[in-house]
Amino acid sequence: MWRYLFKRSIISIFTIIGIIIVVFFIVRILPGDPALVRAGPYASEKKIKEIREKFGLNDPLLDQFKDYFFKIMHFDLGTSIRTGGKVSEELMERLPASLELAFYGVLFSLILGVPLGILGSAFKDSWIDWFVRIFAVFGSSMTFFWLGLMLTFFLFFKFQWFPGPVGRLSVGRLPPDEITSFYTFDALLKGDLYLLIESFHYLSLPVITIGFVLSAPIIKIVRSAMIDSLESEYVRTAKAVSIPYLQILFRYCFRNALLPITTTVGIVFGYMLGGNIIVELIFSWPGVGRYAYDAIRVNDIEALQGFVIIVGILYVILNVIIDLTYAWIDPRIRLEGIAN
Repeated sequence: MWRYLFKRSIISIFTIIGIIIVVFFIVRILPGDPALVRAGPYASEKKIKEIREKFGLNDPLLDQFKDYFFKIMHFDLGTSIRTGGKVSEELMERLPASLELAFYGVLFSLILGVPLGILGSAFKDSWIDWFVRIFAVFGSSMTFFWLGLMLTFFLFFKFQWFPGPVGRLSVGRLPPDEITSFYTFDALLKGDLYLLIESFHYLSLPVITIGFVLSAPIIKIVRSAMIDSLESEYVRTAKAVSIPYLQILFRYCFRNALLPITTTVGIVFGYMLGGNIIVELIFSWPGVGRYAYDAIRVNDIEALQGFVIIVGILYVILNVIIDLTYAWIDPRIRLEGIAN
């Protein structure tokens, strides 16, 4: 097991280095002049030249990369052109909000998608299965932008069932003392029931938006994997020896379907780490996605690089966790990984 983990860790380190290299050179070819952005539209040529010299923008790309790579090794992602603050600190302040939103969004998609996928496979070609398949198609055709706006319009503006898109808490409400930086977890650990309820209340609309859209691929994967298992030889044998159907369904079929389900969950969660920009904008969520959007608008190179690198590192870590989960679910994967 340790050899398996060591091998995956080495691969991950090289992957992260590759991410840093690719991100650095891609960001450098984006249109726009970061020195002009920092100086302002009315700055003189002399001022712009001074800024280029100060931040090394006139240096050869290789020298800029060496300097940037050295800073990253010390977790220095540079200074934001837009805010003037350290990118690493600003991202770390906003990352918990994005992680909390992604966590509950994916959790809700699992709560919605896994049971529906199992129902669709258990009652294949029945009206239940048709309902599940139509629901999955409907979810696949939905977009975060449209669904988020519709939920905000009806559930907030029309019926006032949920709070408006103002962030993680109501205006003027102080956040809980930082323990995990997840408001719901911190409120629970502090025993503040009112704050816990309020945190979930403000999470509701963005989580429903994310969970509904992401449940569609989970439904399809679960249904397909369960049907393959139900039509296998060992299930036919289990039915022949009169093993209860529910035991076959959950103990044997669902366990064998865990690998594709784990893969889908990993892809979905990884996508949410950097792909929930639209949701964060609609609901004024103070996460890294909204931070990246603001960086793109003003060509804030340092902030944009920092965002992509942080998300890339998190995605690599997530893949290592998925690999270890594979090895825990199916020991044959671990043994094959060590043998190779």
